[in-house]
Amino acid sequence: MFKRFAILLVALFVVSACHADQNAATAAPAARAWQSGTDYFPIDPPQPTSTGDKIEVVEVFSYACPHCAHFQPDVEALKARLPKDAQFVTIPAVFNAQWEPFARAFYTARTMGVLDKTHQALFDALHRDHLPLFSLDLLATSFYAKYGVNPSTFISTANSFVIDSEMARGDQLVRAYGVGSTPTLVVNGKYRVEMNTERKIGPKEIVEIALYLVKQEEAQAKAAPHKTPH
Repeated sequence: MFKRFAILLVALFVVSACHADQNAATAAPAARAWQSGTDYFPIDPPQPTSTGDKIEVVEVFSYACPHCAHFQPDVEALKARLPKDAQFVTIPAVFNAQWEPFARAFYTARTMGVLDKTHQALFDALHRDHLPLFSLDLLATSFYAKYGVNPSTFISTANSFVIDSEMARGDQLVRAYGVGSTPTLVVNGKYRVEMNTERKIGPKEIVEIALYLVKQEEAQAKAAPHKTPH
């Protein structure tokens, strides 16, 4: 019986990430020196950021991904630990046709000003309550309507040129980042951080790596030479 209990405990700590092509899993946190090319990956060429002078930290996610739902407490912890010169950004991935309604819903909720109220709630509806919200119509009528959103307005906005443009830009960035799994973090358009079984990198680790890279970007900015007039 003890053996069966031990096996169960081990199984509870194993979680695979949502992937386009490969699998990754969580692991217990481990203090170590993070290495470029193995623990995080340079993005070549670096991509432009949307946060001005602030260091950008992007989460690539999907509401359809259960591991993104599990990652949400770590996301909130990361946001709370970011310095004032860093800013958090969220981009939905579309790895398949089933994920498209959720990406459109994200951009539409943001455009309509209800994202703060609905972001965590949609994760809960899908992965805690197991509601079958798998189309724009169902999302509009059975979920967003509860937050004061007119379903017809939601659907027309979701299918508008503005949201089409946001979708195209998001897709372009996800490809340029080289993202193949969710959740993935991208720091300042330069570095990709993802979960990896072999390297024992799980949710806690990718948060620590992202914070390490933010500090690295801060140090580089401070060390950058300032030109003076002659």
